[in-house]
Amino acid sequence: MDIYQVAINPLFTLVNTDPEWLHQQTLRTFTWLSQTSVSPPRSWVKRWLGHSLCLYDPRLEQTLWGLHFPNPVGLAAGFDKDAVATGIWSSLGFGFAELGTVTYQPQPGNPPPRLFRLPSDQAALNRMGFNNGGAAAMAARLTLSQQNSTRLIPIGINLGKSKITPLNAAAQDYLHSFRLLQNLGDYFVINVSSPNTPGLRSLQDATMLSNILDLLQQENYSQKPIFVKIAPDLASEAIIDIISLVKTYKISGIIATNTTIRRDGLKTKVIHRTGKSPEVEAGGISGAPLRERSTEVIKFIYQQTQGEILLIGVGGIFSAEDAWEKITAGANVIQVYTGWIYEGPMMVRRILAGLLAKLEENGLTSITQAVGLQFKNS
Repeated sequence: MDIYQVAINPLFTLVNTDPEWLHQQTLRTFTWLSQTSVSPPRSWVKRWLGHSLCLYDPRLEQTLWGLHFPNPVGLAAGFDKDAVATGIWSSLGFGFAELGTVTYQPQPGNPPPRLFRLPSDQAALNRMGFNNGGAAAMAARLTLSQQNSTRLIPIGINLGKSKITPLNAAAQDYLHSFRLLQNLGDYFVINVSSPNTPGLRSLQDATMLSNILDLLQQENYSQKPIFVKIAPDLASEAIIDIISLVKTYKISGIIATNTTIRRDGLKTKVIHRTGKSPEVEAGGISGAPLRERSTEVIKFIYQQTQGEILLIGVGGIFSAEDAWEKITAGANVIQVYTGWIYEGPMMVRRILAGLLAKLEENGLTSITQAVGLQFKNS
């Protein structure tokens, strides 16, 4: 336990702090740390977190998709939507970070309130609606960032469909964003699984998704890794269709999974400020309630492909045990978001230290050996 878990996080819950306001203030701090020309602040962050002992342990390093990952714990999309704090994520211990979701057209997203904490469930409910400044603004910001600093970890860019773009023109919308950002991201994610843009999840349909993947791969002259991010609510048959498309279009892998629209077993009955229960509130649930289902999807894809399709696992990761479960189920690397919000900045260090302990317990010398271990031992 650290001061964040003992005092700061409970205080935010106690005083009913608006989660979106708190996110904005936190991101402003990280933006300042990322952009400041004075080096000591970032050094202080590193010393405070004490992450370097784990971050640079060679047992946690991997080279995947032609990219070097110093450790397998990444920041999921949604926190840094506009790439304003790109330079700070490595200092916070992450082995990679994903920016966005960004859309071709700038858009305000859905009206607030649109982000809620469900503390009894260790969960969040969001219906942000891809609020962001647009692909052109992100491209300008990343161009400046690359000129001013060396990138220490892989940076991914999560692409979504602009709300004003009709579904039958979605492929072109993704293509426009990709053209603007292709040379600025290390990998790209096609987000067709957010529940907060009308009709977006229909793009997971094989015909619709194939149009998007085909256009992007034709444009992908720099051969950047491209991933598809899928919903946890898909049936097995739909997942198999996506696996087939990934193979057909030589897509680099799958991110499993996005938020869920299911409300099974939630303890939280009323969300403050609206008076509505999570069963009534629109939006996607992230955090602990997603943990089991996202792991099931990872296992299913790993078994269906015999580990041939590389996977990024995300959903309900709060501890080293959670991370280990995702990796041994078949995830090559993992991402965190809601767990990091609840557990605080020290969580990354704790997960990395715990993964090293797990390697030792299992007589392994590399995190790569742990990928799919549940099936290797069966």
